[in-house]
Amino acid sequence: MTVRRRTIATAIGVTLLSGCFGSPTPLAPGLRGSVGLPNHGVLTDGSELAESGLGFERYRKTSKHYYGVPRLVAAIETAAAEVSRKAPGGAPLLVGDLSAPYGGKIPNHASHRSGRDVDLLYFVINVYGQSVPSPGFVGIGSDGLAQVPASGHFVRLDVDRQWLLVRSLLTNLQVDLLWMFVSRDIEALLIEHARALGEPNDLVWRAEQVLHQPRDSAPHDDHMHLRIACSRLELVQGCEGGGPHWPWFGAAPIATEPDSNLSAMIGAEPGPSEATWANDQ
Repeated sequence: MTVRRRTIATAIGVTLLSGCFGSPTPLAPGLRGSVGLPNHGVLTDGSELAESGLGFERYRKTSKHYYGVPRLVAAIETAAAEVSRKAPGGAPLLVGDLSAPYGGKIPNHASHRSGRDVDLLYFVINVYGQSVPSPGFVGIGSDGLAQVPASGHFVRLDVDRQWLLVRSLLTNLQVDLLWMFVSRDIEALLIEHARALGEPNDLVWRAEQVLHQPRDSAPHDDHMHLRIACSRLELVQGCEGGGPHWPWFGAAPIATEPDSNLSAMIGAEPGPSEATWANDQ
């Protein structure tokens, strides 16, 4: 092969490899699952969240944006079922977008591209303290109240069930939570509630780390945006973190029973920027 032909062949090879870097192709067969960053990635071998199940329903029934890595989908189902069992009779968890079947950009989101993100609408109660279906994406204030635009009625954050959801996700050994994006006001309400229940200090400390209001996006007062970390296998297969490696990842489970009777009580600062680690709309 002449020097000229060798140069052309090398250039073509570099172009092909550069074009497919970070995406599963025959030239990069090891890339699969959650590939790339949450705001710049794709998804293969994802699982689809069912339209409904024990304790949950999809917010958008016919949407195709309900795919995620299997362990994230399983964690949502497990947490919703746990809330339903521990606080029976309540309205189901309303689940917003995950990712498209093969990842990539979806409308109204800067992230949700690699199967590791999901939006969870808040549990709410009415003025009589009764659990009611979520009215959708309505902003909750520092007093825990939100006015529903369509009716003018007020609802309040169901802090009991919301904490049960957070608690279940934090103690699920199948997923390592990077972030639970919420407003500062909602974070304060949840942490105050956890302390009042007598939850283990280690569990409360973990919640304080992952509950976070992004610096440069919407405050997340109308939904919780959950993001999980790459697993060790996913890191080998092309997943990129997009967040911290919290010190408890891979550690033994902590005691999760609060000092007080939780069952009896139920029903009776600068952080990472949104553009850096937390891209979402």
